[in-house]
Amino acid sequence: MSWHMRRLAAFDIETTGVDPQSDRIVTAAVSLVGDGRPTESHNWIVDPGVEIPAGATAVHGITTERARAEGVASAEAVHEITALLADQLLQGTPVIAFNARFDLTTLDREARRYGIVPLIERVGADRMLVVDPFVLDKQFDRFRRGKRTLGAVCEHYRVRLDAAHDANADAVAAARVAWRLAQAIEELRETELALLHAQQIVWAAEQAASLELYFQEQGRQEQVEREWPVVSHAPLPLTQQQLAA
Repeated sequence: MSWHMRRLAAFDIETTGVDPQSDRIVTAAVSLVGDGRPTESHNWIVDPGVEIPAGATAVHGITTERARAEGVASAEAVHEITALLADQLLQGTPVIAFNARFDLTTLDREARRYGIVPLIERVGADRMLVVDPFVLDKQFDRFRRGKRTLGAVCEHYRVRLDAAHDANADAVAAARVAWRLAQAIEELRETELALLHAQQIVWAAEQAASLELYFQEQGRQEQVEREWPVVSHAPLPLTQQQLAA
């Protein structure tokens, strides 16, 4: 049975900003979907311990006051999220995350901030099984014009997005896009997860290099982060295209 017909762990976060090195998680969701079983949704509102900028609130709707009143402590949430994802990965369940580089790097930095063992160290690099519809869409439909945000990609593939920038809705939509891509593309559905993960490492780097070259042709000396799905070194700044995803 193809990976997309089995259990999937859809993951998404909303944050205080767009820098995975310093910004904090405000909401998060891990939705276990597929395999003919009921969806199991895990959701967090998080008190990030810092003020939530108005611009971020305008995106996801969570104010500092609400996060403080309703949110769990950041360290507690990060521990629970990391442990749940690690448990799924160790069972062979892939993590589905749209623009995984941002979400998983943010989670990694949050874990390190609180002295929590990060996801990649819990499971080992060889057990990281991530499917990123952002990378897959750019690989298999690379010349399509227009935005590559989750909303735009959902519209293109006729995937329902119930409430954009709600972590649970975005997570489930990412899983739906991954499923739709695998249904449509034989190469995707026939590739084993470990190989697919390895291929995405290469594809994400190639996509970043291509974007960097485009910027150079436009006279913009911007460097684009190539590492995926977790940035493990001093990062290059993410581009506006990567942040918009």
